[in-house]
Amino acid sequence: MWAAGAQRRAGLALAAAVAALGLALALAVWRRPRPRREVIFFPSRPSCTEALLAEAAAGPGAAARPCPCPLPHGDCPLSRLLRRLLSARRSLEICLFAFSSPQLGHAVRLLHRRGVRVRIVTDAQYMGLQGSQIGLLRHAGIQVRHDQESGYMHHKFAIVDRRMLITGSLNWTTQAIQSNRENVLVMEDAEYVKPFLDEFERIWEEYNPVNYRFFSKDNK
Repeated sequence: MWAAGAQRRAGLALAAAVAALGLALALAVWRRPRPRREVIFFPSRPSCTEALLAEAAAGPGAAARPCPCPLPHGDCPLSRLLRRLLSARRSLEICLFAFSSPQLGHAVRLLHRRGVRVRIVTDAQYMGLQGSQIGLLRHAGIQVRHDQESGYMHHKFAIVDRRMLITGSLNWTTQAIQSNRENVLVMEDAEYVKPFLDEFERIWEEYNPVNYRFFSKDNK
């Protein structure tokens, strides 16, 4: 009889332990942040992003200084895109056909100064046009590589910390941001991030300056 009681108590203790473990696992899953999935639609009306950029430049915990400019303040598609970029802590890969937005260029330079490893792949023809941010980014010390092909380097994506993908129809230009119907998809999904990372690394190596051809094979 004593043995039967001890066996029953042991069974109850085991059941309680299993229930506690199940509850702990359920709480851990519930508390785990959900992967980000977000869609941002443009155009974005002209808005002030100076406070957001100033806060990022000052660092975590710094009080945002209000900007006295007359432009609208508050959330907008451009500010949401800026926040996703400024969340980078370790790395930022950018693969863009056109990059002339001063606000996005400012954000990328801030990340570089913060110690984030920034690499950019872009189109050779567009990078030389007036207003392109590529020259400023190169002057800041950011690595940039470009194509040498007859077609365009027409990708439009960025990868934050090798875990967040930003992609869509948007070229990073003021015209596209303020005037065009565009879309940007932001996701933290390894199944989709990895192919874009692989594509970036493949192009990065293909566009290595040691492979540039300054003369045709016929002009040896």
